[in-house]
Amino acid sequence: MFKKILIANRGEIACRVAATASRLGIQTVAVYSEADANAQHVKACDEAVLIGGPAPRDSYLQWERILAAAKATGAEAVHPGYGFLSENEAFAQACADAGVVFIGPPPAAIQAMGLKAESKRLMEAAKVPLVPGYHGADQDPALLKREAGRIGYPVLIKASAGGGGKGMRAVYSDDEFDAALASCKREAINSFGDDAVLIERYVQRPRHIEIQVFGDSQGDCVYLFERDCSVQRRHQKVLEEAPAPGMTPERRAQMGEAAVAAAKAVGYVGAGTVEFIAEQDGRFYFMEMNTRLQVEHPVTEAITGQDLVEWQLRVASGEPLPLKQHELRMHGHAIEARICAENPDGGFLPATGTLDVARWPAHVAFQRGTTRIDAGVREGDAISPFYDSMIAKLIVWGEDRAQALARLDAALRDTHIVGLHTNVAFLRRCAATASFSGADLDTGLIEREKAQLFDQPGLPLRVSAAAVVAHTLAVESATQGSDPWSARDGFRLFGAASRRFDLEAGGTHHEVRLSHHHRGGMTLTVEGESIDFAVQSADAETHELFIGAERIGVKTYAQGERVAVFAPTGSAVLTEVDLIAHAGDGPAEGGRLTAPMPGKLIAFLAQAGDSVTKGQPLAVMEAMKMEHTISSPRDGKVAELLFAIGDQVTDGAELLKLET
Repeated sequence: MFKKILIANRGEIACRVAATASRLGIQTVAVYSEADANAQHVKACDEAVLIGGPAPRDSYLQWERILAAAKATGAEAVHPGYGFLSENEAFAQACADAGVVFIGPPPAAIQAMGLKAESKRLMEAAKVPLVPGYHGADQDPALLKREAGRIGYPVLIKASAGGGGKGMRAVYSDDEFDAALASCKREAINSFGDDAVLIERYVQRPRHIEIQVFGDSQGDCVYLFERDCSVQRRHQKVLEEAPAPGMTPERRAQMGEAAVAAAKAVGYVGAGTVEFIAEQDGRFYFMEMNTRLQVEHPVTEAITGQDLVEWQLRVASGEPLPLKQHELRMHGHAIEARICAENPDGGFLPATGTLDVARWPAHVAFQRGTTRIDAGVREGDAISPFYDSMIAKLIVWGEDRAQALARLDAALRDTHIVGLHTNVAFLRRCAATASFSGADLDTGLIEREKAQLFDQPGLPLRVSAAAVVAHTLAVESATQGSDPWSARDGFRLFGAASRRFDLEAGGTHHEVRLSHHHRGGMTLTVEGESIDFAVQSADAETHELFIGAERIGVKTYAQGERVAVFAPTGSAVLTEVDLIAHAGDGPAEGGRLTAPMPGKLIAFLAQAGDSVTKGQPLAVMEAMKMEHTISSPRDGKVAELLFAIGDQVTDGAELLKLET
């Protein structure tokens, strides 16, 4: 076994690898960018080496610097995690040439499976089922368009060297093809340095089922069962679970054996995942192989009882697989939810900012348990535009799927993040849909259930307003001291006392009144309705509200005037407005085309002098490794472009000037 390894990654996966290494008594070396100097993964390792600037191309993709760090620190092996260099055969080969073990498959296996077109040809020879498509080397756009017509719309254009939903577009008609191909190629060259694509038939109502495989250097290979990753948006996974609902033992064996055949066809060693598209009737087709550990590997660990990172380390050090196929067993059901910094109601645009509050349910970290949180950030850390938007992974396990679903809902309910947009509430709604809870799964689930998933009303105002009032009263009670004259408890010798709270929620102003009665008791008046009100506060954050006949436990977190409220049925953010302090504020300027997040300007789709209409695409930005199209907020005429292509722009920056 190794004595010291270098982890060529950051964030959650670097912390994950470090946890297993520490348990096994292996020393770890972190590498970090200037943006990550105080990151959690740096503190999780025994040593750390600075390798460059914030952008991945200046740091985490600089494999020469990473190898130099391994040599300088005496690391015997490099664990690439996932993303960055994990599927880069040149890096794997450079490690071998430098006498450093690459904790992953041989370079030839990465190359064979990394190019989707080549992998399809290998799978066809290995008799692994394939989706009808074009995987040729000729990339002439006219030929690609003809092939799409031959295959039959809808088709998927996919970057041959891609993954993670990048460089992938669904095309439903001949008229859409040219623009989709150009966008796909542009994103592919930016993400992978290769704009070659393949085209496949877009299977209707497909399920995404993947098989975890493991090979050793002795030639043995096993499968550790399947994961269902059908719940996706923009081809990126949202919820993953194991085992796949409705999977029969016979079908599981067929898919597992096909996955092992795929791995053996390229002499695979280490952890890998063979991904299949599955029809609703159970037919399945090879899609691609990810030659690395997957983000969703914890659900496999949960049902098998195995530590897959430990398996990686043992196999890479030359040991045989810890278990044979007949020794592997499944128990229970596990579900993973990816918690990301993004705004689901805003088209899933990535969000940046500081984790002012990051509170989790009772859990274990980086090990098996009924509730597990794998995170590479802490409260107070910043989510920057340079890296992936994932904040953490929440994994739950139950004796059966029903218990796992119940635990998932409870864990998401108790996950409180403040400071930036997240998808936590969206994940909770998604897990509660009839489709997901009833295991009616396919990759179109989010679109099919959009009425339940998007633009849902938050907490009723009476609850969120009552929570803000409770928070204010608790803070005042804790700070007023023993001076009776400064107390704000509503005491009067005669008559009732009334107090006004000015709150803003969703851009709307609300006047809320709290009345203290002469004979005791309080009334809260919200939107013209007066309700009996009482509160028991354990501290400034934890409150038990009594609103009429309702009893509701809530949490409140304040940053300045803004108060985030979390209740069992949802959350809300309100602003407690000081009218005197804001007396001079004027209305904000509207109708501007602004950047919805920090990122790089990729393209303008209109020029100065062009007339445009509301909703017309005007600019394309790249942020967190994805492209985002920005549309005109109103009708008008482009007066001036304010940035050049390739410029980095800040959140809220005006991109171009529109005239009426």
